[in-house]
Amino acid sequence: MPTPPRTDIEIARAAVKRPIQEIGAKLGIPAESLLPYGHDKAKVGQDFIAGLADRPRGRLVLVTAINPTPAGEGKTTTTVGLGDGLQRIGKRAAVCIREASLGPNFGMKGGAAGGGYAQVVPMEEMNLHFTGDFHAITAAHNLLAAMIDNHIYWGNALEIDDRRIVWRRVMDMNDRALRDVVVGLGGVANGFARQTGFDITVASEVMACLCLARDLADLQDRLGRMIVAYRRDRSPVFARDLRADGAMTVLLRDALQPNLVQTLEHTPAFVHGGPFANIAHGCNSVIATETALRLADIVVTEAGFGADLGAEKFFDIKCRMAGLSPDVAVIVATVRALKMNGGVARADLGAENVEAVRAGSANLARHIANVKGFGVPVLVAINHFAGDSEAEIAAVEAAAAEAGAEAFLCRHWVEGSAGIEALATRVAALAEAGGATFAPLYADSMPLMEKIETIATRIYHAGEVVADSKIREQLRSWEEAGYGHLPVCMAKTQYSFSTDPTLRGAPSGHSVPVREVRLSAGAGFVVAICGEIMTMPGLPRVPAAETIGLDAEGRVEGLF
Repeated sequence: MPTPPRTDIEIARAAVKRPIQEIGAKLGIPAESLLPYGHDKAKVGQDFIAGLADRPRGRLVLVTAINPTPAGEGKTTTTVGLGDGLQRIGKRAAVCIREASLGPNFGMKGGAAGGGYAQVVPMEEMNLHFTGDFHAITAAHNLLAAMIDNHIYWGNALEIDDRRIVWRRVMDMNDRALRDVVVGLGGVANGFARQTGFDITVASEVMACLCLARDLADLQDRLGRMIVAYRRDRSPVFARDLRADGAMTVLLRDALQPNLVQTLEHTPAFVHGGPFANIAHGCNSVIATETALRLADIVVTEAGFGADLGAEKFFDIKCRMAGLSPDVAVIVATVRALKMNGGVARADLGAENVEAVRAGSANLARHIANVKGFGVPVLVAINHFAGDSEAEIAAVEAAAAEAGAEAFLCRHWVEGSAGIEALATRVAALAEAGGATFAPLYADSMPLMEKIETIATRIYHAGEVVADSKIREQLRSWEEAGYGHLPVCMAKTQYSFSTDPTLRGAPSGHSVPVREVRLSAGAGFVVAICGEIMTMPGLPRVPAAETIGLDAEGRVEGLF
C-alpha cells in the first residue's frame, strides 16, 4: 500500500479539489462573476460584490491566540478547521484569512494556509505568488517612490524637502541589508543622493489602504491621501499632489478583488490581503470579509499573532472603520506554547510538566480578560499535539474556566472537521444567540498619546509609556492638522506583552518605549513603533529557503 501523506505539503498535494465554480456556487456566486486563475482559484468580480450591499450580514467569528512561541499555536489551522467544523454541522460557512508573504515563507515563520487536514488549497500557490496581489502592491508602492524622485529631478515644483521624504521603498522579502540605503549615487543623471530604505511589502501603507478600502473609488481616495514628504515649511505633500493615485489604482484594480479558494473539505475560503500584525494592522481585507458576511451564515476570520496585537487591531481598527460587530472570539492555545510561557526550554517540551502549563496559563488568562473587555464572548481552542498529556490538557481547561471561558480540545490537524465539531457547535450557538456587546477600547475623540497609553496599560499591562518630547509634539501637531480622531496601530514584538521578546508569560508594570511615530493618513491610522521592532525583517541563521526546491517530478518540496 502507498504511504499515507504525513506532511502539510503531502496532504495538500493529495487533496481532491473541486472546480472553483462549484465552490462559488455554495455561496451563490454565479460562474460569470468569478474570474478564474486556473481551475482552483478565482477572483470575485467587483460588480457582483457591489450588488450585495443591501443583503444582511451573517455572524462574524474572530480566531486569535496567545502570544506565539517557536513551539507553534496553529491559529490559521484552527481558523480553517473551525470553518470546516461549522460546515460539518450544517452551517453555510466561509473562511477569511490573509495571503502569505514570501519573506517569512523563505525565512522562518512558514506559510499561511493552515496545516494537516485543516488547510486551504492550493497550498503551494497560496504560499508563493498566488494571484499576484502582493506584486501589484509592491509595484504600486514603488511607482510612487519613483515619481517622488522623478518630480524632484525635473525641478521640484512642489518644493519637496528631500530631507523630509517619508515614503520608503518596499519588497516582499526579508532583507536586512536594505533597511537603510542611499539612492541617487552616480552623478547628475541619476538624480539627487539621499538616504532612504526599504520596508517589507506587508508593512506598506498601500497594503493597508487596499485591505481597508470598500471599493476602487475608496481605494483611490485613500491612496491620494497618503503623505509622502514634507516641504521646508513642514506642510505635507500627498500622493495626489504628484498625480500618482490614478496610476496606482490601475495597478491595484485586480488586486482589490478578493480571492476565492477552498479548504480540504471544500469550505469556501476568501484569502485576501496580508498586513502583518506586529508592524501593521494584521487583518485580511474589509472587502473580503464584507463579501463573505453577505453570502454566508457564519464567517470565521483571523487576526495575526497574539490577541494583544491582532485582536486589538481587529477590534480597534478594522471593526471601527468597517462598522463590523464580531459575535464570538476564539483564542487558540497549545500545551507546548503554554509550557514555554511557563519557562520550559523548547528542547524540553516533550516531557510532561503540569506546573509549567499552569504557570504559562497566565498568558492565556490575560488574553481572555482582554478580549472579553471588548464585549465579545470568548472560547478557548486547545490545539492538540500528539505529546500532550491528559493532566496538561486538564490544566489548560481549568485555567480557562478560572478566567471565565469554556475550553475545547481540538484535533482538526489530524481529524479535520470531525476533530473540532464540539467547538463549532458551541461557536454557532453563541454567535446565533447574539449576546455580544462589542465596543472598541477607546473613543475616536481621545488624544493620540492617550490612545497609545490606553493600549499599553489596558492590553499590555504596562506601567508606563516612554516617549520623548519630539514624539509627543509630533502627535500634537497631527491632532492640530485634523488627524487626532484616527486609531493607533502599535508596532511591537509579537512574542511578549512587553517590548522585550524574551519576556514571556504575563508581565506587568513594564515600560513601553515608543521610538518613532508614523502618520498613515491614507490608511487612516497612526503607527507607534515600539522597542526594537523592524519594518524590514531579516532572514534567520538557517533560512527555510535552504531546504526549498523541486523534486525529480518538478513538484515543490520543503515549503511549509
